[in-house]
Amino acid sequence: MRVLSGIQTTGNLHLGNYLGAIKNWVKMQDEGECLYFLADLHAITVHNDPAALRQNTREMAAALIAAGIDPDRSILFNQAQVPAHAELAWLLNCTARIGWLNRMTQFKEKSGKNREGASVGLYVYPVLQAADILIYQTTHVPVGEDQRQHLELTRDIAIKFNTDFEREIFTIPEPYIGATAARIMSLRDGTSKMSKSDPSDMSRINLTDDADMIAQKIRKAKTDPEPLPESLDGLEGRPEAKNLVNIFAALAEKTPAEVLAEYAGQGFGQFKPALADLLVETLAPITARFNALRSDSTALDDHLAKGAEKARTLAQPTLDAAYEALGLVHRTRRAT
Repeated sequence: MRVLSGIQTTGNLHLGNYLGAIKNWVKMQDEGECLYFLADLHAITVHNDPAALRQNTREMAAALIAAGIDPDRSILFNQAQVPAHAELAWLLNCTARIGWLNRMTQFKEKSGKNREGASVGLYVYPVLQAADILIYQTTHVPVGEDQRQHLELTRDIAIKFNTDFEREIFTIPEPYIGATAARIMSLRDGTSKMSKSDPSDMSRINLTDDADMIAQKIRKAKTDPEPLPESLDGLEGRPEAKNLVNIFAALAEKTPAEVLAEYAGQGFGQFKPALADLLVETLAPITARFNALRSDSTALDDHLAKGAEKARTLAQPTLDAAYEALGLVHRTRRAT
């Protein structure tokens, strides 16, 4: 099994990233060959300050390592150091159909009312995402509901390319079905996902927050006046209460039902301090290691360079095969 996943380099990780993806990424390292990349090529589909992008890439690498991604066990790299991603994306642009891309809901959401002013990169980034996956003969991709459509597009592109040229150039990837990822919502609005783009810092727990800040954010998190119910049915229509129970369950590796069995009948005046203590206990070691790692840019660059060298070696045979299938005159380059 070869697993691949990536994360955009748009700033520090928050609790939603950790419980929704990274915690499972760490566990996957025991189950197969894992490639984890920092999606800096995806990041430039919108304008970025170059210095900030460079710094965010390093800090995201530090955060992943601090959270448990081992660069000696997994391949950790940033896209820009593996040109095969961009090269294959162009080849696949010539296989993907406009009708397929027009159905991608995330472009409509991200471009909003300014569709005509959006970059071409934002429109075709699902094809780059397909290249990310297919270049490594990836067998499994962990996806949430918001990315399932893009994996289906990847499969469609791979099948069409293989069929058009009557060769099995690309492995058809399957969704990775592992432990159910927690869906973590905003601390200010239980109907919206926790997000680093939310203008209110009080809406999220950052992995850089110290114990006092975590306690303050949980204390001020939006709730309702009702006590915790005995069953999950009692959380219906109470999105903020449900969110805090889900966070506790994910951190404690329990089911929400088990959390309710322990805290049923208690108000948030009792539940919130217990949740804050659990958050601090879980995140403090990650935060400490992150702060130590982020100050050593040379070591971070070395980790990314080592991972990129491995990734280029894995990618080259697939890129060569795609060029050959298309009839393009292409000289194999040694991975360096």
